[in-house]
Amino acid sequence: MVAFAFAFLAPVLYSLYLSLFRNQLMGGNQFVGLANYSAAFTDPKFWDGTGRVLLFLVVQVPIMLAVALAAALVIDSGRLFGKRFTRIALFVPYAVPGVVAVLMWGFLYGDRIGLVGWINEAAGSQVLTPFSREWMLVAIGNIVTWEFVGYNMLILYSALRTVPGELYEAAAIDGAGQWRVIRAVKLPALRGALVIATIFSIIGSFQLFNEPNILKVLAPTLISSSYTPNMYAYNLSFLGQQVNYAATVAIIMGVLTAAIAYVVQLRGTRRDS
Repeated sequence: MVAFAFAFLAPVLYSLYLSLFRNQLMGGNQFVGLANYSAAFTDPKFWDGTGRVLLFLVVQVPIMLAVALAAALVIDSGRLFGKRFTRIALFVPYAVPGVVAVLMWGFLYGDRIGLVGWINEAAGSQVLTPFSREWMLVAIGNIVTWEFVGYNMLILYSALRTVPGELYEAAAIDGAGQWRVIRAVKLPALRGALVIATIFSIIGSFQLFNEPNILKVLAPTLISSSYTPNMYAYNLSFLGQQVNYAATVAIIMGVLTAAIAYVVQLRGTRRDS
């Protein structure tokens, strides 16, 4: 509890305190109440970044969880050759440090010496353009999916391993095929694990920072300092010296993330009931 208080509660309370003040040219740090929150709610940069991560969440998270679910079901089926190797191979990207993963994919996305450049050169046209305004968010989503599919697969696979063998025996006696077993036995057993994986993915989406922040060096005209709310708060604090406003942005994003995660958890709990 002491560690929790110092590592979590103290920073949150201090951020709340900072968000109620503003550093003025005349008079220094002064109490302004909810003025910073009013400014944030009318800040187009903040809402532009928030809308971008919401779009990212709605598109990328279902795709990532669908791939993770398919991988978990295939590995659990017992019909896959080398399932231990497959399980480890899918999980390895999660063990790669995030910065290293983004740098690696940034190299692959390169249009001069990267894999994408070679494909475009072989095709004789710009078939793939990850560093373009239309595809930048997709390119980031591809990196995040590659990083976290294995992590979510492990959560779902672990849940599948807890399904009692009697259920499979009963399904076999009833003459159920593989697809029927998946629909009637495995998917209901995965509901709780899917809710957990979804909540973790929602939190991760709102915390999107490493990928766009590193790729910004490779595509400075496409990724601004407010590309995501986390990048916006970081740049406000460490580059713009607007610590109070950065704390306000962080608090709003924390509340928004917690609210959406709570709704997902509540719906999952009701379905279980």
